[in-house]
Amino acid sequence: MSNVNDPKNFINRELSWLRFNSRVLSESTKKDLPLLERLKFLAIYTTNLDEFYMIRVAGLKQLFAAGVIVTGSDEITSLDQLREIRSYLSSEKNTLQNNYKNIIEKLKEESLFVINYDELTKEHKKTADDYFFSNILPVSVPVAVNSTHPFPHLNNLSFSLAVKLQDEQEPENFKYGMIRIPRVLPRFYKVFDNTYIPIESIVKRHAQEIFPGYKLITSTTFRITRNADMIIEEEEADDFMMIMEQGLKLRRRGAFVRLEIEENADEDLMKFLNSHMQIFSKDIYEYKIPLNLGALWQIINNKDFSYLTLQPHSPKILPPFNKNESIFKTISKQDSLLLHPYESFDIITKLFKEASKDSKVISIRTALYRVEKNSQIIKALIDAAHDGKQVTVMVELKARFDEENNLHWAKSLEQAGAHVIYGITGFKIHAKVTQIIRQEEGVLKFYMHLGTGNYNASTAKIYTDVSLLTCRDTFAKDTTTFFHILSGFSKNKKLLDLKMSPTQIKPKLISLINAEAKAGKNGYIILKINALVDVAIIKALYNASKAGVKIDLIVRGICCLRPNVKGLSENIKVKSIIGKYLEHSRIFYFKNAEPILFIASADCMPRNLERRLELMTPIYEKSLQGKLFEMLQLQITDNRLSWDLNSGGEYEKNEGNKEKAINNHAILEEYINKIYKTMKKDTTSSKAEYLAKKLFKES
Repeated sequence: MSNVNDPKNFINRELSWLRFNSRVLSESTKKDLPLLERLKFLAIYTTNLDEFYMIRVAGLKQLFAAGVIVTGSDEITSLDQLREIRSYLSSEKNTLQNNYKNIIEKLKEESLFVINYDELTKEHKKTADDYFFSNILPVSVPVAVNSTHPFPHLNNLSFSLAVKLQDEQEPENFKYGMIRIPRVLPRFYKVFDNTYIPIESIVKRHAQEIFPGYKLITSTTFRITRNADMIIEEEEADDFMMIMEQGLKLRRRGAFVRLEIEENADEDLMKFLNSHMQIFSKDIYEYKIPLNLGALWQIINNKDFSYLTLQPHSPKILPPFNKNESIFKTISKQDSLLLHPYESFDIITKLFKEASKDSKVISIRTALYRVEKNSQIIKALIDAAHDGKQVTVMVELKARFDEENNLHWAKSLEQAGAHVIYGITGFKIHAKVTQIIRQEEGVLKFYMHLGTGNYNASTAKIYTDVSLLTCRDTFAKDTTTFFHILSGFSKNKKLLDLKMSPTQIKPKLISLINAEAKAGKNGYIILKINALVDVAIIKALYNASKAGVKIDLIVRGICCLRPNVKGLSENIKVKSIIGKYLEHSRIFYFKNAEPILFIASADCMPRNLERRLELMTPIYEKSLQGKLFEMLQLQITDNRLSWDLNSGGEYEKNEGNKEKAINNHAILEEYINKIYKTMKKDTTSSKAEYLAKKLFKES
C-alpha cells in the first residue's frame, strides 16, 4: 500500500490554486452562459490572480531570498514552485486573451461595444476629446523622470502610461516619463450607453498635450503589482490600531513582484521602466488586450444589458421567519438553519436591528471579520451602544484587504461607546458568532447566531453560506466563554459543545475521521470546504480510505490530497463546484458520529486550524441535519457545475448524465422559490414550513 508520508501523495498548494483559477477562467468559455456572465468570470479570474501574485508569489520570492528550500508536504522547493507558476501562467495567457476577444466580438452582435479610440466615429471621437479636456486632463499627473525628477512611487495595482518624448527644439534630445491615470477615473469611458473605450486609449491620443513642447514618439500602458502581505510585530505594539495604520502605509511600498504591459512595447521604454523597478523578466507579462480586466464589472453592471446576465435570484424569507412576530420569539421556539443566498440574510440583519431597539436586550457581543462599507449591522450596533446597551465587538483589523474598512468601523464603534476588541496577539479571529442577552421574566436568555460566512449583506447574496439561529443552553455557555477569551485573560482555552481552533477543531476532526475508519466499509465522510491543505487531516483521510470508508470531498479551491491512488485513496472522490455562486460554506458529515453534522468558519488549512480562532458548531436538530445532508447529496450529484479531481492532480469537467442535468445552484433556487409560492398561497404556512424543513427532498 502507498505510504501516507510519501511527498508524491500530496499536490502542491500553489499549483492546486492555479488549477482552481483555471476552472474560473474556463467558465468564460461556456456557450450556455449569457455573455456578461462569461465576462464576469474573466474579471474574477484576473482579480484572483492579482491577489495570488501580491501574497503567494511575493511570499515564495521572500522564501527563496531567505534561502528556505522546502516548505510543504510535497517537498517542492520555492524556486521550483516559482518556475512552475510562471510557466503555467505564461501558457494560460493566450487562453485569457482569446476568451476576452471572443466575448467582446460576441457582444458586438448584441450592440454592446468595447473598442479603442481609433475605432470611434468622428462624432464619437469629439465626445471622447471633450471628456479628456473636461475630466481627464485636470486630474492626470504628468511625471518627468530625470536627474532632478526621481522615478515616482507607484501604488500597488496602479495603472499608468509610460511615454518616450522628443524635444521639438532639440530633436536629438529624448525624454522618458509617464502619465499616471488616477483611480477616480472609470476604467472604461462610456461614450454612449452601448459603447465603451479603455481610458488609456483617450490618454494616448492626447499625450502630447500633457507634455507641451514635446513630440510623442511612443507610449505603452503598464500596471504594477507589489508585495501586499503585512508582517505586524504585535508584541511590540502598545496601540494595535496605530500599528495597523502604519502597516497599511508600508504595504503601499512593498517590493515590485509583477509588471503587466502592452505587447510589443518599445524596447527603450521597457528598459526605462525596468531599470527602476528591476522585476525579474519571467514576472513581466505582455498582453494584447486591455490591462486590469478586474474592472470589467463597470460593463457587466450596465442595467441596459441585464438580459445578458443570469436571472438574479431574490433571496427569500421562509418559515418560520415569515410571521409577523419578534425574531426572538421565533428563535426561542426552535433552532433554525438558513442556506444563503437562497434564504435571505435580512433575517440576520433584522436580528441586530431588533436587538438594538429592544428594551429587554442588555448585551450584544459579536465577532466581525469582513463587513460591507454601508453596514446596517454596524449601524445597529452603534445605535445599541448609544442606547446604553453593553456592546462588545471583535473587529479583526488583520482581515486581509479589508483592514482600512475595519479600521473605519472600529473607530466609529468606539466613539459610540462600544467596547471594541482588536484581536489576540498572534491570531486572527475568523469565527462568525453573535450572542445577544435578553432579560426575560427575571432571568437571562441567550440568543445566538453561528455561521460559516461573514456579517456582510452584500456578499451574502453571492456566497453560499449557512446560518444557525439558536437558544441552546450549551451554546450559550460556550459563546460566553469564547467572548471572555477574546476580551480578557484566560487560561481556559477549551469550549464544551462548540469547538474552537487552534486547540480543538483539528483534534476533533481527526478524531471523527478516525472513528469512521474504525467503522470500515460502514463509514461515510463528507467534507464541504474551500480548501484542504492540512497534512494531518489529509493523512487521516488517507488512512480512513485504506480502511474502506467512503469519502466525498467537495473542495472549491486548493486541494493537496491526491484521490484515486491505488492502496491509498481509492475510496476518496474530490469535486470542485464553480458556478453562479461562490461556494463558501464549511459543512462536515460523519455517518457514525453523534451528531452527524457540523458547520464551521474554518477550512482545513493550517492557518485556520492553528493560527486563527475559529468555531465549529454541531447541528443537533434532526430536521436541520436532513436539510444539510440533502444539500450535500445534491452537490455530490451535480453534473453541470462540478469538476472531478484525478490522481494526477488535474481536474476534469463532470459531464455526468446528459439526459438529467443537475445544476445544484439552479435547483436550490427553484426549490426555495417553490416554498415561497406555497407560503403565499397557504395562509397557515404549514405546508411551506414542512417543505422548508425537508429542503428539496419532497419536490
